Amino acid sequence: MAQPVGQFPFALTREGQMLGAVEGEVASFKGLAYAAPPVGALRWRPPQPTPESSEMQTAYTYGAPCLQPALKASSEDCLTLNVFRPFGVDGPLPVMMFIHGGGFISGTANERLFDGAKLAQAGLIVVTLNYRLGALGWLAHPALSQGSGNYGLMDQIAALQWVHDNIAAFGGDPGNVTLFGSDAGATSIALLMLSAQSQGLFQKAILQSVPGRGRLRSAQEAEAVGRQFAAALGPQADLRAAEPRRLLAAESRLLETSRHGFAPMMDGDLVTEDIAAGFAAGHQGCIPVIIGSNDDETGFGNEFEIKEELASSGMTSDALRRLYPDIVRPSELAARFYTDKVFSEPTRLLARLHAASGASTFRYRFAYVPEARRANPEGGHGRELQFIFGVEGVPGAGIFSRGDREVASRMRSYWINFARSGDPNGPDLPHWDQAAGRDRLLLITNDRIASGDDPFADRLDRLTGESKN
Repeated sequence: MAQPVGQFPFALTREGQMLGAVEGEVASFKGLAYAAPPVGALRWRPPQPTPESSEMQTAYTYGAPCLQPALKASSEDCLTLNVFRPFGVDGPLPVMMFIHGGGFISGTANERLFDGAKLAQAGLIVVTLNYRLGALGWLAHPALSQGSGNYGLMDQIAALQWVHDNIAAFGGDPGNVTLFGSDAGATSIALLMLSAQSQGLFQKAILQSVPGRGRLRSAQEAEAVGRQFAAALGPQADLRAAEPRRLLAAESRLLETSRHGFAPMMDGDLVTEDIAAGFAAGHQGCIPVIIGSNDDETGFGNEFEIKEELASSGMTSDALRRLYPDIVRPSELAARFYTDKVFSEPTRLLARLHAASGASTFRYRFAYVPEARRANPEGGHGRELQFIFGVEGVPGAGIFSRGDREVASRMRSYWINFARSGDPNGPDLPHWDQAAGRDRLLLITNDRIASGDDPFADRLDRLTGESKN
């Protein structure tokens, strides 16, 4: 159990005695190592345990973000997590563990948008983690022993194991862990639901904006990219000795031509099938799930992906207009199609498949736009994150109006209730019907929050019909 030492929160883990910081009602422990630094001989190897210690360590500041081209302060030594807990509240408390997105090549748990204080205030433990990205997280190459290529996923499992072993020291319940995440984070969670190695380490999952029909790379495809990466480093380069800046330069060159070259792959061990196929076969853990997407999933510079999706679908402009008769502008048509094809319809599919397994399944669509942004909504991908975390006025998050805060408070309540019990419903909240059998979903719009039949159902049916032609 976490005990305050004077004015400081304190937790005894196998890695030592951790001293946290308190702000308001929340204690935080930042930059806790959940695995040994994956550097030198440990580069491109499964995460290794940290040494046991009885020493006192301060945990006041975030560890470095994992190495990535866009962040100067990023580092290879990055396998850390952060714990937020209500200060002075006895456990055992439900645990929510957040896996950040970023297409498997960017992002960090350290963003101020992902501060867990608001969720922790409600009586939860919140854990956010960094995992290896880009080439360091997903490289497959014949020269690497244990050359699986899914090191980032192994990191996530190691963090889950750390939570299982240590979270009681922070007042958390290791038997009540909910994973939540958006985009690549949600894809990771779906893969963890399908992986035997992570079974029993979490009991519930929230998948936000999961591209559920995405095709994973085969081992052959992944190794072909790995060979290109090694060639870009130079014929004599020792993969494990190359300087980080050279790795980043080679990665950046490769991403120009192979946008999804570094991502989870079929390794025959951790990952054996595509997400939709695994869910269709009932191979995923039979646990309660919230799954949903946003009404607009564009943004974050994904114009190229929209064009790519349109080209691969073979949809003519006439067919698009028939599908979306109310939309005139070609750019809006393409954006609407992209959202439906990559997110709305696959989310519905996974919800149907999971509900069919007998597990509690709650589906949502988030269509709310903050009041200050309604005149110019821009891309909506990831917009729900500010509402879940309730953080304002930091990079990636605007200032909320009173109406925005009410919606955020309700969204957060659903997530918190679900983390506690596996059911998002609670007093003073509009009732959220389960998805089973009728394609029901919770619609969060500018006007109201209510369960109902999917207003896009016919269009999504036609879209899957179109894709079969």
